[in-house]
Order: sequence, then structure tokens, then C-alpha cells
Amino acid sequence: MGQAPDGSARPDHALGTRSYNIRDFGAKGDGITLDTVAVQRAIDACAKDRGGTVWVPAGVFVIGTIEMKSNVTLHIAAQGKLLGSGDGKQYQAADAIPLKGDSTLGDGNVGLIIAVNAENFAIEGPGIIDGQGALFHSPTRGVPPPSGRGGNRRPYHLLFHQCRNFRVRDITLLESAYHSIRIIQSSYMDLTGIHIHNRVNSNNDGFHFISAQHVHISNCTVECQDDACALFGSCKFVTVTNCSFSTRWSVFRFGGGEAENIAVSNCLIYQTYGCPIKMHCGPGARFENMSFSNLIMNQVTGPIAINVGEQPRRSQPAGAAIPAENSTLPAQPEAPKPPGIVRNISFNGIHATVVVPVPLSDVPFFSGYRPAEVKSCMSLNCVEGTLEKISFNDVHVTFPGGGSLEEAAVRDVPRVAGEYFETGVLPAYALFVRNVRALTLTNVRFEVAGSEARPAMIFDHVNDAAVNGFCVQGTEEAESVLRFIDTSDVLLSASRLLTPAAVFLEAEGASSQAITIDGGDLSKAAKSVRFQAGAPEGSVRIRQ
Repeated sequence: MGQAPDGSARPDHALGTRSYNIRDFGAKGDGITLDTVAVQRAIDACAKDRGGTVWVPAGVFVIGTIEMKSNVTLHIAAQGKLLGSGDGKQYQAADAIPLKGDSTLGDGNVGLIIAVNAENFAIEGPGIIDGQGALFHSPTRGVPPPSGRGGNRRPYHLLFHQCRNFRVRDITLLESAYHSIRIIQSSYMDLTGIHIHNRVNSNNDGFHFISAQHVHISNCTVECQDDACALFGSCKFVTVTNCSFSTRWSVFRFGGGEAENIAVSNCLIYQTYGCPIKMHCGPGARFENMSFSNLIMNQVTGPIAINVGEQPRRSQPAGAAIPAENSTLPAQPEAPKPPGIVRNISFNGIHATVVVPVPLSDVPFFSGYRPAEVKSCMSLNCVEGTLEKISFNDVHVTFPGGGSLEEAAVRDVPRVAGEYFETGVLPAYALFVRNVRALTLTNVRFEVAGSEARPAMIFDHVNDAAVNGFCVQGTEEAESVLRFIDTSDVLLSASRLLTPAAVFLEAEGASSQAITIDGGDLSKAAKSVRFQAGAPEGSVRIRQ
């Protein structure tokens, strides 16, 4: 038998289909009274009756941490709002989510709505969940935030761990204290029709996945302060389509694990000042079989950065103690991991306008910019490991320019595989490629909006590349439009130089060889090819 709010029995034939209005369980919805217990009672009663729908009616219901259960749908009515309490004591940690042993899980385990080992549940709108995240932001360094809860103890909007077969749809998520939706080691999820506005605190991610599989995101709008769609760990079988994103930092960010079989399509990315597509593949990681297609990027920096190799770490202060799990035993050295691998990544139908970043108007605190963010370009940067089989097709990008002769003169770019801006200002205005094999560029067009002394594109130790239908804007102040350093087996076919330039291609280094320029229109270049730094004159062949 089922149970009604008054404790009376209900016939079993309605199990799994009933509705539970949280007001029937004591919720006030006056925007003042703490309704956590009433909402949790409704969810628990629904779960006990083998599922159904818990209704949040019109009203403002103040809550601390509540836990979703299997087979429960939490429906927030159009005039209903779940308002996160401004009292940090009302939030509980999900102790089942570990914070040690895996660095990707170490960002806190506190949520406004949590679910652990649950399945077949849903959170849906058309109402609102408001986290009041500004109350968890310290006004001054060293001063506790108004809520009394800060750092990694801040609550996420939604925190799901080891869950399966769930949905979040048609709902508005406002101003989380931390990430808006954080999903860990879970599978089979549908996230659609979600509007996230999350810009009142630092580390305000939109979606943040850790080793999630069979993820489907569609028709969402994300306006956040940090990563809009982070995919850390071993994320697999992921689709993202028909969404729009804006953020101070990156949109699609990858780090660690084995990420593969991921397709992103038909998305609008705007006012994103932190590289829309950003991958860091360190030792032991592998990224493979990803497609990014039909993307509009308007007012962005970056906009694509792939780095392979160990990320630089901040130095340990002199004399700092090194914590250990058991101080009576000597620390065991970590086994070396194999170098990272990135392969089979395609970028198709991308039209981007790169700009000098400015502060987002609706972020209430200032975030500074590094020099390489101000003069950014796309980069494929392999320091240690494998970066291969990368393709660009129908990619048109306009860059702001501003590069100096001193920046253009840099040949020894620091061997850093961290954030896209950590190498300093890269000596190309459009695309910097280092230690890449099997690269394809088809129908790629690079333009520059201002004065520019840097080359448009640099190949540094690149092998096996095909560039077909390349249209590029050169500048007369630059030494060359293209710079190839110790690069081999490259075919440039049907290239077109759009504006006058001193030199189209500058070949450098004794290892340069088997470079062919086949046809095209290079008539605006005063000189087609120049050989520097020991490059053999026979390393470049021109076929008309």
C-alpha cells in the first residue's frame, strides 16, 4: 500500500503515478520560511511509493540541501522557485562523493540538489532554481562571504554522482554559488531546454562533467563566468547541439582521462574571452574521435587550442611541508605515465571573429587578462606525446592583429603545454602548429582587421600536411605570410594571397624538405619563397 501525507493508506494500483504537492507536506513558499524538510518529505514519500511527480507550485521556497531519489520527477511550476538559502549551515556534503584519490573529484561535494546512485529521475521546469551565489562570494580576500561558506564548500545547483538514466529539462538555473550542473561518473542523461545564468562568483561553470558517458545536451543557453561545458576525465559518447554559450573562460574544455566519441554541432558561441575550444592532454590521457561542426564564434579569443604534454605546476614554496596520508611511511613515487595522445579531431564549418577581450558587463567583479589573451591565435601545440590527424574544413576566422616585429621574431616558443595563453604571445596571428603529424586544412580563410607584423601561420616541426584552397591576408610589415620551421612533406594547393606581402612562404631549418606549392595565386607577394636558417633551397618546389 502507498501512503498519503496524513499517513493513510492508498491502493497499490496507483504506485509510480501519483503527484505530491510540496505544500501538502508543510512547505510555505513565502520566500522566508525554510522549506527544506517539507520538500525532502515529499521526495521521500514519492520514492517510497515507487516514484511519481513532486510538484513545486507557485511561490518562493527557500531550501538547503535536498536529495533526489530514484524514479522521482521534480516539477517546478512556471511561477515556482526553489531559492537556495543564504545560510551556509543549511547545506550538507554528499559524503559518498570522494574528495581524495582523484584530483578531478577534489572540487567539493556540496549541492543544493544532490543525487547519489539514483536512476530514472528528472528535474524539470518551467520554473526557476536560484542559488543566491553572490552570498557565497567574499567581498575582500580574507573576509568570509555573507553566507559563511566559501571555497570548495560552496554548493552547486545540481550535483549528481554515479547516477543513471536521468533528465534535466526546460528549467532556468540562476546564480549558483559554484558550478551550476556538476555530473560525476554517471551515464545516460538528457539535458535539454536549460537556461543557465551563472556569473556572480568565481569558478561559476555551466555544465561540468567528470567521466560521464552517453551525455546528450540540446537547446540550452549558458551564460557563465568559468567553463561553460567542461569535460574532464573519461567522457565518452557525448553530443552537444543547438546551444548558445557565453563565458569569461572556455566553453568546451577537456582535461585528463580518455575522452572520445564526442560531437558538437550547430552552436553559437559569443563573448567568450578564454578560448571556446580548449584541450589539455597530459601524460596518461588520450583524446580521440571528436567533431566540432557548424559553429558561429562571435567576439571570442583563442578560439581553438590543443596542448599535449605535462602542464606546468606552480613551484612549491621553500620549506613548505608536503602532506602525506600516513606520515610513518615513506612516500611512494608515482609510476610514470605514457605521453598523451590526441588524434582524429575535426573542425568543420566554423566562422569566427576574434577580438581583444573586455570585461563582461554582468560580472560584478573584475577579471584581468594575460598578454596572450589580448593577441591570441589558434594553436596546436605538442610538447611531448602525439598530436595527429587533425583537420580544418570550411574555417573562416578574422583576427584583430596588433602583433609587433619583436613578437614576430620569436623562433623558440617556450615548450609549455598548459593554458593557451601560458606560452606568452605566440608569433603567429592566426594559427601556430608545433610537432603535429597528418594535418589537413581545406577551404580555410584567415583575415586580420588591423596592423600585424606576425606571420599568419607557423608550422614548427610539422610532418605530412595538406593545405588546399587556403585564402590568407598578409601584411607588408610582416617578414612572411607563412613560416615553416623544420617542416616536411607539405602540399599547398590552390592557395590565394588576398593582400600584398613581402614573402608568401619562409622556409627555415636544415630539416625542411618536400614542401610543394601547387598552383594558386600568389601574385600579391613580392617574393614567393625565401630560405632562412639553413633551409635547403630545394626543400620547396613550386608547380604552376
